[in-house]
Amino acid sequence: MRAMCGRWRARYLDRYRGPLTDLVLATVGVLFVLFNGYTAVHPMSMLPSVLCAVLLLARRRYPVQILLAAAALSMVAVVVSRPPDGLFVVAGMLTYATALYSPRRQPWFFALLLWSSIMLAGTLTYVTDWWNTEQFTAFALIVGGAVWGDSVRMRRAYVAEVTERARQAEATREVEARRRVMDERLRIARELHDVVAHHIAVISVHAGAAGHVLRNEPEKVWPVLGHIRTAADTVLDEIKSVVSVLRDPDDLRSTEPAPGVDRLPELLAGLRDTGFPVRFRQRGEPRPLPAVVNLAAYRIVQEALTNAHRHGDGGATLDLEYAADTLSIDVRNRVAGRGGGRPGSGFGLVGMRERAAAAHGTIEAGPAPGGLFRVRAALPTGDQTIDRANPPTAAEVP
Repeated sequence: MRAMCGRWRARYLDRYRGPLTDLVLATVGVLFVLFNGYTAVHPMSMLPSVLCAVLLLARRRYPVQILLAAAALSMVAVVVSRPPDGLFVVAGMLTYATALYSPRRQPWFFALLLWSSIMLAGTLTYVTDWWNTEQFTAFALIVGGAVWGDSVRMRRAYVAEVTERARQAEATREVEARRRVMDERLRIARELHDVVAHHIAVISVHAGAAGHVLRNEPEKVWPVLGHIRTAADTVLDEIKSVVSVLRDPDDLRSTEPAPGVDRLPELLAGLRDTGFPVRFRQRGEPRPLPAVVNLAAYRIVQEALTNAHRHGDGGATLDLEYAADTLSIDVRNRVAGRGGGRPGSGFGLVGMRERAAAAHGTIEAGPAPGGLFRVRAALPTGDQTIDRANPPTAAEVP
């Protein structure tokens, strides 16, 4: 029952709350005018007064224009005959709405404009007979409505600002935390670079000295080799300590070697066990691959098949080809029908591109003819995979 009431409220009440409120308020205003002036007021002055109450229907959309029209109608009602007391109540409602909904924050100006119009018309028509205690009541209603509307407006603006700040803080908290972590990791990586570069330079100098000593004084080469070993051990210790800081503490420690192409049968078997068939074809003679290429190939195939399982329809096809100096990967799957797949975040494609870039390869991913989604990667396996003069930096290795 509560769920049904909530749906009804969201579907109808919240949608039509504003128009219904305007209609009810306008009706109350008309009845107030008629009830307070039906017997004592001239019928010709009732019409402008009732029209002022009807103007409440459009007070949200055109607050300033409605107030000006109400001022003109009020002057007409005053000139024709003494207006009903309900007109001043309606005037207070209009100044409240103008102060609340107008884009300009001028509540005092709007209130004084309407009150001055009524007072000017009454003074010119009735001279001294117009001024009595009732006019001070009208002043209180009109100005009080403006003050009330301005206070409600400021409170709503304050609540909206606080809510928006809380929303932005919640949305940016995780992003800010990650940014600070990345900044700290970048600082640590720079420090690691400085330390490793220093010790590598020491190793290079001592290696050159070892070559010179071996040619001239072979018996003195052992201290030089000891310096090289000490510097190398220092580099390894520094790298180990910094990598332990950069590693996610939630990651499980594992002594297994990094996965490669030789682990693909296990991956395909696991997918088949879940009911996702993969047709695997391999061309060319398998051969040992560089470590970066071997890992990148496995991760690209893993991510492509995972995406095919989540967002595709049916099974997938995996083609692996060993060319002369390239390892080619081709994964195809049928795209799910309308509404058949869950929307993805896009991070998987970004990760595959980063893996391919780390191995100095290329990758293409996107829709293909026949209602397919295709991932094609080409990873170089020759000597150009690792540039001896410019080895991959820490930022290139995922």
